[in-house]
Parts: sequence; C-alpha cells; structure tokens
Amino acid sequence: MADSNFIDYVKIFCASGHGGAGSTHLYRAKYVPKGGPDGGDGGRGGHVILRANPQFWTLIHLKYRKHVKAEDGGKGEGGNRHGKNGGDVILDVPLGTVAKDAETGEVIFELVEAGEEKILCRGGRGGLGNTNFKTATLQTPRFAQPGEDGVEGWFILELKLLADVGLVGFPNAGKSTLLATITSAKPKIANYAFTTLEPNLGIVKYYDDRSFVMADIPGIIEGAHEGRGIGIRFLRHIERNSVLLFMVSAEEEDIAAGYCTLLNELEEYNPELLVKDRVLAVTKCDLIDKAAEKKIEPTLPADIPHVFISSMSQEGLKELKEALWKALHK
Repeated sequence: MADSNFIDYVKIFCASGHGGAGSTHLYRAKYVPKGGPDGGDGGRGGHVILRANPQFWTLIHLKYRKHVKAEDGGKGEGGNRHGKNGGDVILDVPLGTVAKDAETGEVIFELVEAGEEKILCRGGRGGLGNTNFKTATLQTPRFAQPGEDGVEGWFILELKLLADVGLVGFPNAGKSTLLATITSAKPKIANYAFTTLEPNLGIVKYYDDRSFVMADIPGIIEGAHEGRGIGIRFLRHIERNSVLLFMVSAEEEDIAAGYCTLLNELEEYNPELLVKDRVLAVTKCDLIDKAAEKKIEPTLPADIPHVFISSMSQEGLKELKEALWKALHK
C-alpha cells in the first residue's frame, strides 16, 4: 500500500443515542372507562462501539469520518409497548488500538484481542412509562420519565502495533533490509536517513512451521523522546513488542555508545520498556572482517545476547533467529 495509507492516529467526535421517553398513556376501551396506566418504557439509545478486527491494520478508514452518531431510542407507547432500542454504531479498528479522552488524554481502554468489543459512548437509558409509577394511593399517574441523554465528546484513537519483535535502531541501520531479507515484507529501502516513514510488519519463519512477527519501527535519533526527528511519532509502537532487537551498524565509531543512546531514548519515553527482553545485532558486518568483530565484541554490553549479522551476505541470520526465538520463549 502507499505510504500515506498508514494512519495510526485519528481524532473523532462520537455521540451515543438519547434514550426514548416513557409513555403516559391511559388504557381506554368501550366498557373500561378507567383502565389505568399502560404506558410503555422508552428504548435505549444506541451505543458507539469499537471492535478489534484483525483484518484491519490502519485507521485510515476513520481519518475522514470525523463525526459518529448513534441512533436515538424510540418512545414508549400505550399497551405497555416499549420503544425500540436505538441502533448501535460499531467501528472496526485494528488490534492494538487505544482509545483516549481527547481533553484529558486519559486512556479509556485498549483492544488487544481479535473480536473484542468495548463501548466508547454508552447510549442513554430509556425513560420509564407511567405504568411503573402506579401505587395504591396513586392509581392513575399522568407522568413518565424522559429518556437519558447520550454521551458525546472528542476521542483520540491511537494504534500500537502488535508484534513479537520490534526493531530499534538509528536511521539507516539496516532494519528494513533485515525485515525484507528474513520475511516476505517489502519495505522501502534506500541508503539515506528516514527511508522508513511508517512501521512495517513481517512474519519470520522458524523451524517446524513455527514463526513470529517482526515490526520495523522508523529510525530513532537522539532526542526522539522530545519530539526530534520522527521518532516520537512511532515510539508507542515499541510498547506492544515482546522482545526488542537493537540494531547498530558496524559503521558506527562506538557501537556500545550507540546502543546506550537508543536505550536512553526508550527510558526517557517510557521506563517500562526497559523490562522487555533485548537482543543486540551489529549490522552490516560484511563491511568489516573477523578481526574487527573480535575487537568489537569485548566492548559490547554483557547483560544481553548479541549477534553479528549482514543482511546482504546472510551472515549470522540463523543465529539471530535462534536468539530471538529463545528470548520470546523464556
């Protein structure tokens, strides 16, 4: 799909339906002049519901649908006939969608399971008909409840991609090339910074028909958590990944320092990301020899597994898959 088709943030106005009013009807028949109250209840207003649909991967279908309004409930009628419930509006969204209040920024709920449905705006309750107010001392109530108003407001929908492994690295670290090499994904690849302007997903095949999902996140630069570059726009996608694969190019002067810079950006954005399992891949190893690798290895952090890889020469890719699989199934 075109780059512009990936939309992971929309702001929409949603309004649930108003509840229908209860009826104040009094029963009348030819030989029953004082039949008493028989007004029915009003119908419930329609809800605005979000449903997680695994067939969707972007919020583009909601980008230009700025206003969503559910149907009002019907009024109650005589003969104790209840009003019709207002029709619900169901909005399909991708797995990993987060709903927030636009004014406060408070997270309302998240959808992470296929088919999961949650109410964003609850419809107003229908009013009670006058039948409900009949008592021994008030046998002919001539009043009923009005329906409750619906809920309305502006909401933000954000998509956080669901993937097993997230690629974390500077622009032009070889993330897209790796994704294209070990999956069937076809991300845009070029030798300049910020080639990737949207996340890409691919399925990595392991042994015996086993597989895992890998996400290529657009490059992070120092200060991304403060809004520099385009990193902050995509840092939230990393929150959904089970394992983080840090990728630092062998062209970097200090690979360990580069890794620490990436780690610091994640910590500044969300300290909880440091709890995730990590693997370090030193990329573009076709540009250096084995002697250089042995010289680099003692400088790498000892607390996480590391692999020297080259997507061009296929070097180290088998070992990388094994390291990721092991981290995923700790």
